Amino acid sequence: MKWLRRLKPARQINRSFAGSLALFMVLALVGAFMIMPIVLMVMNAFKPLDELFYFPPRFFVRNPTLRNFTTLFTLMSESWVPFSRYVFNTLFITGVGIFGHVILASAAAYPLAKHKVPGKAFIFSIIVLSLMFAREVTAVPNYMIITALGVNNTYWAVIMPAFAMSLGLYLMKQFMEQIPDSLIESARIDGANEYVTWWKIVMPNVRPAWLTLTILMFQALWGETGGQFLRDEAIKPLSFAMQQIAMGGVARQGAFSAVSLLMFVVPVAFFIFTQSHIIETMATSGMKE
Repeated sequence: MKWLRRLKPARQINRSFAGSLALFMVLALVGAFMIMPIVLMVMNAFKPLDELFYFPPRFFVRNPTLRNFTTLFTLMSESWVPFSRYVFNTLFITGVGIFGHVILASAAAYPLAKHKVPGKAFIFSIIVLSLMFAREVTAVPNYMIITALGVNNTYWAVIMPAFAMSLGLYLMKQFMEQIPDSLIESARIDGANEYVTWWKIVMPNVRPAWLTLTILMFQALWGETGGQFLRDEAIKPLSFAMQQIAMGGVARQGAFSAVSLLMFVVPVAFFIFTQSHIIETMATSGMKE
């Protein structure tokens, strides 16, 4: 019977109750510390002006009010352009920018990941190197290119730089490399051309990549002001209009707090809505040779 004892699996060592409780407390403290700026933003949006400038500052609101939001909507209704126009501009720039970036990035990443392209390693090194540059570094060359193309003071002045962001190309290329070559070869044997293979075989299997890319691009374009390109008030996005209202002085600090909350809620809601799809897709899209 000794050999039965040898075959008996070893018992896994688990943490004690005290260790689990200590870990939970540490994580709870870290989570509470990280959520404090969000709670403060929400509290400030409902604070009257006297509480906003109270010293020492108070974290929680004492006399909540909706006056900040009513002031904001009053200012927006008195602007030169209707509020709905600003909303349309933001939705148009964000939607077209996300769609174009995902399509172009995936189409460019497919040959880099699954074809023998001359100089592929060098091209990918340039893509990785471009991720190191901050947006401020490329602001002047970006402006010169947009002006040379003749699209300054148009929607495309904000949308076209979103098309050319290298983050999507890097992310899509890394995900596409995980797709088995045998799957693509099977599609070719069945008579599918490269465009059909890319759209119907590759894109569904890299769904976590382009969903993640959609979230990142939405967060980037939702807060885009286009201040260096857009001069016509009728094509400016919502974030620029709200920024101008919030910079009106001390009397508009309440409106500024309301602006901060509104501009923060939409990306967070979009992230929460799409996060479940990303987790679900990642759990069901594992592929092996």
